[in-house]
Amino acid sequence: MHDLDDAVLAGEPAETEAASEGPARLKRRAYERALRKLQVQLCHLQGWVQATGARVIVVFEGRDAAGKGGTIRAITERVSPRVFRVVALPAPSDRQKSELFMQRYIAHFPAGGEIVIFDRSWYNRAGVEAVMGFCSDKERRRFLELCPQIEHYIIDGGIQLIKFWLEVGRPEQKRRFEARIDDPLRQWKLSPMDLESYRRWYAYSRARDAMLAATDTDEAPWYVVRSDDKRRARLNCIAHLLHLIPYKALSVERARLPKRCKAEAYDDTLRDRRFVPERC
Repeated sequence: MHDLDDAVLAGEPAETEAASEGPARLKRRAYERALRKLQVQLCHLQGWVQATGARVIVVFEGRDAAGKGGTIRAITERVSPRVFRVVALPAPSDRQKSELFMQRYIAHFPAGGEIVIFDRSWYNRAGVEAVMGFCSDKERRRFLELCPQIEHYIIDGGIQLIKFWLEVGRPEQKRRFEARIDDPLRQWKLSPMDLESYRRWYAYSRARDAMLAATDTDEAPWYVVRSDDKRRARLNCIAHLLHLIPYKALSVERARLPKRCKAEAYDDTLRDRRFVPERC
C-alpha cells in the first residue's frame, strides 16, 4: 500500500545522529524523505476514502508531551481538512456534563468520505478524569466496562476504528517539558494540568494499564507507538495507519490549465491600496 524504505525506519548509521540518551535519532533529511513518501500515500488514501464513502476514526492517546500533536500534523499537513478532520474537544461544559458521556464525541463522528482524527477522545474518562478526580471510580469502572460494547456498535455501524497510544519514557518527557519551559514559542503548551500530570506519572501509568487491559480487544485493538524519537514515531505511526486501511491508489486524469479568456482582458494592476510594508 505504501512505499517506505524499511532501512529508514530501522535507522541505518549513515542516516542517524547521536542522542544524549537511548538509540540514535533519525536525521531530518532521512525523516523528510520518508515522510514525503508516506504523505503521497495519504493523498492516495484520501482519494480512495472520497471515492468509496469510507468512514474512519483514528484515536490518538498518550501522556502529555508524547508527540500526539506533531504526529497528527504530519498526517494532515498535505491533505484536505474536509476529508481529514481533526477533533480536539475542550473540557466539557456544565450542559455537556449532564449528557451521556459519549454524546459530545458522537456528534463529530465521520460521514461518508471522511477520516476523523481525535486528538484525545472518550478515553479521557480512563485517563485524565480518573487521575485528576474529575470522575468517580465508579464512573471510571463503568466506562471501562461499557467502552468495548460501544466500540462494537461503532464498528458494526460501518466505521473503521483505529486507536494509537503514544508511549514516551520518563527521561524524554522530562526533557520535553523542560524545553517548553525554556522556549517562548512552546511555553503556551505547558499548562498547570501538564505540570500536575508530570507529578502524577505513576498514577497515569496505573490508569493506562487498566485502560489497555479493559479496552484492547480483537475488534478494536490498541497500537502502541514508541515516541521517544518523535520523527521515527511519526513515520512508524503513519506507515501502520496506511497498512491498516485497505485503500488503493486510484487513477486520476491529469489536469490541464485552460487558456485565459482574452476577450475579458483589462489592466488589472493593483494600485493605490494599503499594501503591507515589505520589511523582509
